[in-house]
Amino acid sequence: MAGTRGRTRPSQIKIFCGLIGREESFARATKLLTGRLGDIDCESPILPFEFTDYYADEMGEGLLRKWIAFRNLRERGFLARAKHLGIHTERDLAQGGKRTINIDPGYVDDAQVVLATAKNFSHRIYIGMGYYAEVTLIYKGKDFRPVEWTYPDYKSPGGLEFFREVRKAYHTQVRSDRDS
Repeated sequence: MAGTRGRTRPSQIKIFCGLIGREESFARATKLLTGRLGDIDCESPILPFEFTDYYADEMGEGLLRKWIAFRNLRERGFLARAKHLGIHTERDLAQGGKRTINIDPGYVDDAQVVLATAKNFSHRIYIGMGYYAEVTLIYKGKDFRPVEWTYPDYKSPGGLEFFREVRKAYHTQVRSDRDS
């Protein structure tokens, strides 16, 4: 086929979910998400979520943050499906018409952390199923670097440590797959 010579297949990605809620919501969401996305191989400690009060009206005060990453590597196109599953998990756990947890899927690969969202904006790219993606951290100079729209928790010490761990796990998996 003309124009396809030299193209390589994009590398696979490692899906993660950012969770904001209460500790009891994390356990219920994790159970549902592992059933939908597979086993977890990296998780952050539970951290205070003090960066915004955006979720307070819906979920209350004193919210917590946690990230989890899933063992299975996926094709890049899976990100829209992961966002769809995250939204359905939020709905499954809602009480009285209000969310008890916010779930934001994304992925880590060799060069970046990418988030999925249902909201369009100038720096976001449509990925299908009504969802968009944005690069939120770039791997450069042997570490992740934020961009101007990176959320504060993603560039916090706890966030950066989690994404370093996930990138390391990703590299181990990619090398293992390549060597087998």
